[in-house]
Amino acid sequence: MVNGESGNLGCVISRDELILRRTGWKRNGKRVVFASGAFDLLHPGHVRLLEQARSFGDVVVVGIESDAGSRNRRVSSPELLGHGRPVTPSTERAEIIAALASVDFAVEIDSESLPSFAARLTPHAIVKGGNPGLDKAATPSEKSSASAPGKLILIPLEPGHSTARLIERIKNLNA
Repeated sequence: MVNGESGNLGCVISRDELILRRTGWKRNGKRVVFASGAFDLLHPGHVRLLEQARSFGDVVVVGIESDAGSRNRRVSSPELLGHGRPVTPSTERAEIIAALASVDFAVEIDSESLPSFAARLTPHAIVKGGNPGLDKAATPSEKSSASAPGKLILIPLEPGHSTARLIERIKNLNA
């Protein structure tokens, strides 16, 4: 396990620094796994997805959706509106994700640069949370990830776990 290459927890890193390190990993035969998402209000579904991602490689890199990207995605998805998201700023989300034992590196990324970043990173596997059979229409970022290098691995969502559900539970506490 790389874990930030310090032997401890993972770290938040710039895209350019990550690409520089990728050269060394490739030279040493390390398999890189890439996962991305908003990861707003961390819940067991997020943790389990990233733990499963770890099983597909040696270095786990997680792209954290920028605040602007997360807001823009919600504007284009009416079912996601009204939650004032993201709740947690992207810099804090990246720090939280990097602290997970299954994650080596977290990097902030916006959806427009996701395809070019994935192409530069050249991961062996791209891991996405989703439900086979239900997810017929991919989002723009998933379509771009599918065209990037690496095998696309779809991990089923954890039933009952979502950020939207957490927000509803919090709202009900004050009702």
